[in-house]
Amino acid sequence: MSLALGTLDRKKLVILVIGIALLIIRMVTLFRDSPAPVVTSAESIPVAERRLERMRQLAATVPGKEAVLKKALADLSARETGVLKADTPAQAGAQLLDIIRRVAMANGIDVRGAEEVARIKPLANDYGEVSVTVPFTCAIEQLVNFLAALANEPQILATSEINISGGNDKNKNVQVRLSLSGVVPKNLLPAKRGVAEF
Repeated sequence: MSLALGTLDRKKLVILVIGIALLIIRMVTLFRDSPAPVVTSAESIPVAERRLERMRQLAATVPGKEAVLKKALADLSARETGVLKADTPAQAGAQLLDIIRRVAMANGIDVRGAEEVARIKPLANDYGEVSVTVPFTCAIEQLVNFLAALANEPQILATSEINISGGNDKNKNVQVRLSLSGVVPKNLLPAKRGVAEF
């Protein structure tokens, strides 16, 4: 067996040796223990005084920032009183349906059941939206009063869709199909299943 090197093998060997030498030089320069440069005391006192003054200025702004944070948290909690409070998406849909039935009953409208309770969809980054669709028949005046009463509810509600068709009865009642949405906390959103989850 011959261990003779060809010209191509020699070139590869030279490149390998040069690469290893460069790597060793780089490692030595990066990891050698050299002492940190010493700063003269004449330069360090003014630098330290400026740093101290900057820290004092930052410390002086902390109480103001804390007050702004407390006010923002109080505003957020006041606004979030309109969010539907439920433990599960089904409970959120049932709570929204109860609001619809209660307001409808107060306006003389008979809402018997939900035609559809939609899945919770994301609403911006921090909330979700649950929708309930209900069909009912009522007079046009009752419908106007019902929608006005829904707007006066403390919860954050919005009409997603409304279909109104005229009836043939003598009382001039209309047939309504109303989809109402409410805001729920983000924790009720279904977990995203993607590449990141295994």
